[in-house]
Amino acid sequence: MKLLSLAVAAVACLAPLASGQRLMEKLGRGVVAVRSSNTDVFVSWRLLGLDPDGIAFNLYRATNNGSPVKLNGAAINGGTNYVDRTANLGQPNTYTVRPVVDGKEQAVGGTFTLPANKATEPVVRIPIRGGDPIKFVWVGDLDGDGEYDFVLDRQASPQLLEAYRSDGTFLWRVNMGPNSQQQNNISPGSAANNLGHWDGVTVYDFDSDGRAEVAVRIANGVTFGDGQKFTHGNDNEQFIAILDGKTGALRARAQIPTDYISDGPVAARFGVGYLDGERPSLVTYMKNRQKSGDFNLMMAAWNFDGKALKMQWKWLRGNQDAPDGHNTRIIDVDGDGRDEIHEIGFTLNPDGKVRYLLGPQGIVHGDRFHIAKMDPGHAGLQVFGVQQRNPSGLLEYYYDATEGRIIWRHSASGETDIGRGMVGDIDPTQPGMEVWSFSGVYNGPSNKLTVADATQAPWPHLGLFWDGDILMELYNDGKIEKWNWKAPTTSKNTPRLLAISKYGAQNTHGPNPGFHGDILGDWREEVIVVSPENDELIIFTTDQPTDIRLYTLAHNPAYRNAMTLKGYVQSHHVDYFIGQGMSKPPRPNIQYVG
Repeated sequence: MKLLSLAVAAVACLAPLASGQRLMEKLGRGVVAVRSSNTDVFVSWRLLGLDPDGIAFNLYRATNNGSPVKLNGAAINGGTNYVDRTANLGQPNTYTVRPVVDGKEQAVGGTFTLPANKATEPVVRIPIRGGDPIKFVWVGDLDGDGEYDFVLDRQASPQLLEAYRSDGTFLWRVNMGPNSQQQNNISPGSAANNLGHWDGVTVYDFDSDGRAEVAVRIANGVTFGDGQKFTHGNDNEQFIAILDGKTGALRARAQIPTDYISDGPVAARFGVGYLDGERPSLVTYMKNRQKSGDFNLMMAAWNFDGKALKMQWKWLRGNQDAPDGHNTRIIDVDGDGRDEIHEIGFTLNPDGKVRYLLGPQGIVHGDRFHIAKMDPGHAGLQVFGVQQRNPSGLLEYYYDATEGRIIWRHSASGETDIGRGMVGDIDPTQPGMEVWSFSGVYNGPSNKLTVADATQAPWPHLGLFWDGDILMELYNDGKIEKWNWKAPTTSKNTPRLLAISKYGAQNTHGPNPGFHGDILGDWREEVIVVSPENDELIIFTTDQPTDIRLYTLAHNPAYRNAMTLKGYVQSHHVDYFIGQGMSKPPRPNIQYVG
């Protein structure tokens, strides 16, 4: 399923920051090379969001520190990948990409060295310190070189945060202190993070200086990466800290509001959104439990300008019929360039005021929901959500993301916990995306049941773009799978492309990887898992050629926001339709930092 008509989504040159133009990472080419057979090397690199139309590339190989040799004849103007079938794999080979603009070769765009006698595997291995189990991995450019570095947690007591450069060089460690030792996943300690659907950490360039910071929820007793210790007299009072990405030192902090402190500390989920359309904000979802068993919910947004961290707004749920769940989505749904904040049962505008509530429409708590361009023939974005024991028997529903208007719903008798739901284009015969949980596969835009036997539906876990076509693949508990829309088999026997266990890798928590997203090579996605000893980040990256050309998903604003969010791990989505018959994606309205 080739899509040769997809052109580069780009603008011809950089311009001064315009109103509504987001400042985003100035990424490098993300060059990556893996041995794809006994004789072949697959090399891939990024097309950037602001690359000029018509950009092409030359690829060079230097063997054992020798002189670079150009591998391609005509400049590469299709998919940003290449299969090298002539390398001496008994020697180290360094691959270099150079852009070609208007027929003129530009400066080096990025390099990657494939070691001698590298194993045949679609894997990049990053050595790290051994230690306690890892749950989450975050990515961000900590050192300003244009490539993604790693921040990870250690599930120890006290808990730890560690940072590594993209090559595995250790940068720093934060000890979360005695208030991280209470690790109940409903009411964790005031400095305990990464439990259940709480993360309390994210990584982003909040002050737009070209280097990412780390935002983390802290309390008394935390020791930062430079050895400085944070002390505060009240263990229940909590703060948001902004840490220097290179050193782990404290750059700024602000106290979390104490509206609900009588019920103890709040647990938190963190993410990033552009609430003014230009600069990033930290968005926080914070809860604690009342003695009655009910939960307080507070959401707030924060801005870091390089010196001070300030709260922009605070929203308290109180007695509003605003159901929440285990995921936050931060995405612009009305097209004004500013992001809205979405929970499974309500949406807040960029100023923190309610846009719409879904509770009055019969929505209650649920585990998962997705916002994407599911219907390419209809304006705006759409949402698919699932329910947990809805008294009305509601199982799943589909609605307009701009207005919160429910378009269709599926119900059954009795209360049922629908733990998972998924969306993506997995059937090229139907327009738009499919949606599914455990009642068959439906076409989202038409509500047409296309696979009635629920056992033949793919397992609704994570989507992953991996192979050479434009349909979505699946990541299911350590397996990359390709659902066969022509002849569906049971979900337990979905055709498998690979299993991570074959390569000595394991998930970081349950069926989930530490991270998934587009961080290397072309537009397809990577999965970060770990070795059994937790001394290696094992990054699965595709080894399949494609002529489909898309700018890196990380330069799509909706997708990049999603990369900052955890909770119950869910698929990331761009803000345009990606699938069979797609149109050329609109160019991102962004400007690079620096």
